[in-house]
Amino acid sequence: MLPALAAMFTLAAGTFLLRLSGPLLRAKVSFPQRAEKLLEVSAVLLLAALAATSALTEGHAFAGPARPIGVLVGGVLAWRRAPFLVVVLAAAGAAALLRLAGVP
Repeated sequence: MLPALAAMFTLAAGTFLLRLSGPLLRAKVSFPQRAEKLLEVSAVLLLAALAATSALTEGHAFAGPARPIGVLVGGVLAWRRAPFLVVVLAAAGAAALLRLAGVP
C-alpha cells in the first residue's frame, strides 16, 4: 500500500509542477509564430481524431450508423450555434430514435 501511495503522490506532484511550469515559463520561452500556429492546429486535430474514433467505433468494430448520425446531428446544430443542451439532447435523441427503429 505504501509504494502505491508514494507513486500516487509523486505523480500528483509532477502533474502539478508540469501545469505550473506553463504560466511560469510563458514569459521566458517563446516559439516562432509558425510553431505556435502548428501547436494550435495540432490540438484541434487531436480533438477531432478523438471525436471521430469515439463516434465511429465501439471496441474494435464499427459502432453502426446510429451513433455517427447522432454525432452528425449534434455537429450540425453546434455549427449553427444552437445551445449546448439542445445539441446534446438532439444528438442523443437522434441516435436513440434510430436504434429504436432497429438501426444498429
